[in-house]
Amino acid sequence: MFPQALRLAQECEPAAVMLENVRGLATARFSGYREQVIRRLESMGYQVRWQVLNASEFGVPQLRPRFILVAMVPEVAVHFRWPDPQGTPPTVGEVLRDLMAADGWAGAAQWAVRANGIGPTLVGGSRKHGGPDLGPTRARAAWLKLGVDGRGLADAPPPNYAPVNHLPRLTVPMAAAIQGFPSGWRFSGRKTASYRQVGNAFPPPVGRAVAEGIRAAIAAHRIVPSEPAPVASCRAVSLRA
Repeated sequence: MFPQALRLAQECEPAAVMLENVRGLATARFSGYREQVIRRLESMGYQVRWQVLNASEFGVPQLRPRFILVAMVPEVAVHFRWPDPQGTPPTVGEVLRDLMAADGWAGAAQWAVRANGIGPTLVGGSRKHGGPDLGPTRARAAWLKLGVDGRGLADAPPPNYAPVNHLPRLTVPMAAAIQGFPSGWRFSGRKTASYRQVGNAFPPPVGRAVAEGIRAAIAAHRIVPSEPAPVASCRAVSLRA
């Protein structure tokens, strides 16, 4: 997707571009490709900076470090600031307690006390991964400590007849809440397809925090149009790679 994002940036000539990917892109192993992308953006006249941000620093109850690259025209770049961490995130139990209790499970409150930490990185977005589960053995073990069966996903919350000590699985809406999606966000397809969308997503609170920094930088330079601009002459665009 990076080549397509670069193509769109060249065609649209936005004031700012944001790209995000897995943390591995920040490592020495991928330095050659990373520098190739940066040089291409610099050839278009952008100033480029990148950083690894952890979703848990922005209210997301999950360890999810992401590589984020922001490229801006010089007059905008001078005003840009990376977002500051927003404090301690809520626990998995705090985020999911009401969803676990939605069908009347009496053990939801007790479970939420046990799930008093943040979860490991959700995986499953890749088609190579297979069916919907919460990751390899190490990740499943981490979920088990939080009182979650990570071997698969459930179709519904625990029923009212489930024992108090029941070991629940997450549903797609629960996984979406762990990613920081607003309640009611709709995903397409059945369980596996929907979970792939969730598992491969950029947590919305992190995207919003960075985007607000970009917007503030653009506003500081006073290039925000008073009326919506046509797509072909957009002033700012966020592209996910």
